[in-house]
Amino acid sequence: MKKNSAKTILLIANGDLRQSANEATWQFQAAMEKLLTAAVAKLGYKLVRAHPYKPKLKHGFIGSQKEGMAVFAKIDPKTPIIVAEAVWQYSHHILHGLISHEAPILTVANWSGSAPGLVGMLNLNGSLTKAGVKYSTLWSKDFTDEFFLNSLATWLKTGAVKHKTTHVKPLARCTVPAKAKAIAKQIADDLRRRKSIMGVFDEGCMGMFNAIIPDELLFKCGVYKERLSQSALYYGATQVSDEEGRAVYEWLKAKGMTFHYGKDPENELTEDQVLWQCKTYVAALRIADEFGCETIGIQYQQGLKDLLPASDLVEGILNNSDRPPVKNAEGKVIKKGQPLTHFNEVDECAGLDGLFTNRIHTALKQPVENTLHDLRWGDTDPTGTTDEYVWVFLISGSAPPAHHIGGYKGTDSMRQPNMYFRLGGGTVRGIAKPGEIVWSRVFLENGKLKMDLGRAKVITLPREETERRWKETTEQWPIMHAVTYGVSRDQMMARHKANHIHVAYAKSAQDADLAMYAKAALAAELGLEVALCGTKADGSKF
Repeated sequence: MKKNSAKTILLIANGDLRQSANEATWQFQAAMEKLLTAAVAKLGYKLVRAHPYKPKLKHGFIGSQKEGMAVFAKIDPKTPIIVAEAVWQYSHHILHGLISHEAPILTVANWSGSAPGLVGMLNLNGSLTKAGVKYSTLWSKDFTDEFFLNSLATWLKTGAVKHKTTHVKPLARCTVPAKAKAIAKQIADDLRRRKSIMGVFDEGCMGMFNAIIPDELLFKCGVYKERLSQSALYYGATQVSDEEGRAVYEWLKAKGMTFHYGKDPENELTEDQVLWQCKTYVAALRIADEFGCETIGIQYQQGLKDLLPASDLVEGILNNSDRPPVKNAEGKVIKKGQPLTHFNEVDECAGLDGLFTNRIHTALKQPVENTLHDLRWGDTDPTGTTDEYVWVFLISGSAPPAHHIGGYKGTDSMRQPNMYFRLGGGTVRGIAKPGEIVWSRVFLENGKLKMDLGRAKVITLPREETERRWKETTEQWPIMHAVTYGVSRDQMMARHKANHIHVAYAKSAQDADLAMYAKAALAAELGLEVALCGTKADGSKF
């Protein structure tokens, strides 16, 4: 193993498991690496790739855990590493090497919505946090701004850079309303006594180590996993009759949902793809009913994607109270008038959050529909509609039509991008309606379950600005224009330990405050370490 000079920094570029995605997004990574290399050189250091570009594959990403281990076996463990991410990445490809690395680690993402490097880096950060690995993190649009260069200089000299997180306040230092405490205590007692089942259709989606909660930590919350197989879901879908699948489809059309069809199944949405999704919806409900699951998570990315169209349509409808009725073997409608809380990509942290949300919002008579989104990107509004910083919350699956302007009538379905889903499948796309929301995230650190919560509002932007943001990200997916109260862009990035952020609406700002306090109190009652982030809608502190 060759020793590197003190001025040498190694660069790691982690990628997707899917060759199609790595090839299609390499252009974004290459552009980022060029800018990052120049920034490092400007400060007197040399950035050297720790693994080569692969001409035959047309990309230079690490594309598997196997490849990652081979790369790290040749790396000097005492040379500092920058993990540069301009795309979505599978954290487990490199987690092993970072766990055993002895020198400083810096994760860096480009501030762009075009390819989800920010999302990939946040997932890696959450995974490193869970694994107990020390690391620093930075982000920049073009790697020439003062914030980035000063922080990078500090890391190069000291091996660490820290960010201010004064917006974070432990729940123990907050005054929680008596009503919130009472509701939380009642729900916590019920969970400890009667318990809840979380259905998991294959763990570990897309390398998200941070999204797997150890069973013993869930047990303390009164939640137990039912480990289910996506092969069972596939088989279940094949057992649903054509008539039942079509009945779901006709129900959606009658509600006003629009499907954008084409004739080329390899690149366009077809009715056959949607009918298979409708059958999967029926199968998911029946399996959940059979095993008594209060929540379920479908992995969908690997394995199932080669058997069935994507599960996005399934997930979004499951999370809606008003959805196509499905009967079980006894002829009873399953969870009539209620959602079956689904957590996208088997993110168990979001699943636990969704369970808490459903229980709390039911007790408070607030809207129960909830979902996770990718913390995808953010930008100012060039149209001048608002001078506030507006986040793009975006996700492929799980978003319920109740969250969209116009409900089902404002919801349409487009084919999932071919580079991710060979067999297609429709999304549940819409523009999130304006209103007050609670955002939150369950994460793992120091062997403990923790939860951050905060308040935000969803705003409407001119259609041309929404379209710009869709074009900058993924136009087939549902979008939410969110403004976080008292949490800046950099504060959110410094603190957030996940690629996902959980959201739920309330009827008013006051209702949202109470729902946030109640969910925070419930989490604390069940042993989670809880913090409130930012401010209330009026700017007052928690």
